Amino acid sequence: MKFSCLRTDLVSAVSNVSRAVSSKASIPALEGVLIKAYNNSLNISGYNLEIGITTDVEATIKQEGEIVLSARLFLDIVRRLPEEIVMIETDDRMVTYITCGKVDYQIVGMSSVEYPDLPTFQQTDGITVNAKVLRDMIRQTVYAVSDNNSKPIYTGSLFEISEGVLRIVAIDGFRMAIRSENVDSESNTSFVVPGKTQLEVLKLITDDEENVEIIVGQRHITFKINSYKVISRLIEGTFLDYKSTIPTGEKTELVINTRMMIDSVERMSLLNSERIQSPVRCKFNENEIRMSCASAVGRANDVINVPIIGESVEIGFNNRYMLEALKNTDTDEVKMVLNGAVSPIVIKPVKGDSFLSIVVPVRLANEG
Repeated sequence: MKFSCLRTDLVSAVSNVSRAVSSKASIPALEGVLIKAYNNSLNISGYNLEIGITTDVEATIKQEGEIVLSARLFLDIVRRLPEEIVMIETDDRMVTYITCGKVDYQIVGMSSVEYPDLPTFQQTDGITVNAKVLRDMIRQTVYAVSDNNSKPIYTGSLFEISEGVLRIVAIDGFRMAIRSENVDSESNTSFVVPGKTQLEVLKLITDDEENVEIIVGQRHITFKINSYKVISRLIEGTFLDYKSTIPTGEKTELVINTRMMIDSVERMSLLNSERIQSPVRCKFNENEIRMSCASAVGRANDVINVPIIGESVEIGFNNRYMLEALKNTDTDEVKMVLNGAVSPIVIKPVKGDSFLSIVVPVRLANEG
């Protein structure tokens, strides 16, 4: 194999695909990137048996071939090369020669025969989504994906397409996030995409992207983002009937400036840490919210003046869960709906239904 390409293109490609490379794998080849040079095209892939990222790079191919190189070492080398044009050549002993200006390296590669094939699958459905819209939808929901592997289905988000609407739903037992957008699709399907896969998709979508093509199979999915493909398994299982868990009553409701609410919760959060976790106590009463937090290190109080419609209520919540819900609304104001001290707190837009966040309350100990 022998080819030349631009260093910046190579750095970008290897850096991105390396995120799908295993740091410690039972198969040594999986700690490397697979490089294929065929038909005037250079293809670079990373794969950890769950997620694969692959891309094509512009290159001048002088001799076809393929090899696996240590992802960490190869990326470290190409990042530090001094000039733009990089020459790479391999011999029959799997030795790879990297030349750039007056710098040259010789590193030992591995045979591509040892590299597992990336999944191939038959397409059963597909949809094309505006890149910025998809990026916002994932970002505003993926925070609520569970990291508890005892229920694998919730370590991913439900993607649901029906009646021209794409809906992404994430739930971890303590909160739920839903984001909806109109799409040009007649599909009626649903599937669960791992949270880790969504995070990789997020990192690859740039402001220059126009659309992302999503190709769905029985057990796998591919996101096509410019020259990149993210290939992932889908999570099998039955996702919660989320619609039945959304509270329907509106005993107490208010419209509040999002930044004002975030600032107040953050002030209460100063008394909490990973070691100390105390709920924030919130009293909604007539024209004010009284917020307080008491922990082993002290006590904090705050008051927000805001019109409140309906019953007075006192409720407790986890400060981090509330902050993540509020910070991912992307609106200046939100509507908060409560149905008593033990019913979930609903956060939604003042108008429309583009998002909905639910935070499960924390039971409060009675204060003497």
